[in-house]
Amino acid sequence: MKIVVPFPPGGPTDVVGRFVAAKLSEAFNQQFVVENRAGAGGTVGSEAVAQAGPDGYTLLYGSTSTLAMAPSLYRKLGYDPRKSFAPISLVSSGPLLVAVNAGLPAQTLAQLIALAKDRPGALNYGSAGNATPPHLAAELFKSLSGTQLTHVPYKGGGPALQAAASGEVQVIFEGIVTLAPQIRSGRLRALALTGAARDASLPDVPTVAEAGLPAFQVSFWSGLVAPAGTPVEVVNALNGALRRALSDAEARDTLTRFGLAPAASSPAEFARFIDSEIVRWDKTVQASGARVD
Repeated sequence: MKIVVPFPPGGPTDVVGRFVAAKLSEAFNQQFVVENRAGAGGTVGSEAVAQAGPDGYTLLYGSTSTLAMAPSLYRKLGYDPRKSFAPISLVSSGPLLVAVNAGLPAQTLAQLIALAKDRPGALNYGSAGNATPPHLAAELFKSLSGTQLTHVPYKGGGPALQAAASGEVQVIFEGIVTLAPQIRSGRLRALALTGAARDASLPDVPTVAEAGLPAFQVSFWSGLVAPAGTPVEVVNALNGALRRALSDAEARDTLTRFGLAPAASSPAEFARFIDSEIVRWDKTVQASGARVD
């Protein structure tokens, strides 16, 4: 059994995808192996799963970027999130964290905005790649704050993190679990959370709305899908195992440490959610002007 994570190791999608693989391995007493197949903002691995046989042996650990943002960002996409997959279950959701390299003289989000306005285009932000939540979150941030930041896409959250920690880029939008070690080490400074509320692990870090941009709110989510045509009984079996796993206190605690909340759903609920998110992010893409050729 193979779960394709369409990003390199180290990012939040990979971390939670491996957690899901471990839980499914326990539930079915059969090894679920994670295969990282990165490229083009997660669309390479997603397209590969869309073309795989619908036998339940190849699954995709999808996310906001691959299942909701990509249709609006890519002119030519090799799959249709609505038609190419059989949704199994939403797994988790959580905010992104806005952080800067510790050497940047910005202690607050307001100071970052002021600095960016003083140096139009001079500050770089790193992302996990084109068409990923960090990319669009930063583009929306630019639009709402009236700043110019230069996008430097990397092949996953891990490489983007290293670039921000080393000072290769000055700003990063990423998941809490990805950034937390470098924040604790003092190499990065947390400025704001993109969600609707503060996180218990970072109680002193305000939301972007609290920090001065009330119209800004972004979260990222991830979930499991199979190729379209996968038998309903297989989808339901996987869904049941995931929902039982996510209701477990240990699983909830693990996701909380990742800066995420469990968000199990039925296959039908996940399908409706994906559809609504495609519509939502299309509006955001149009407003931000972001596009990937």
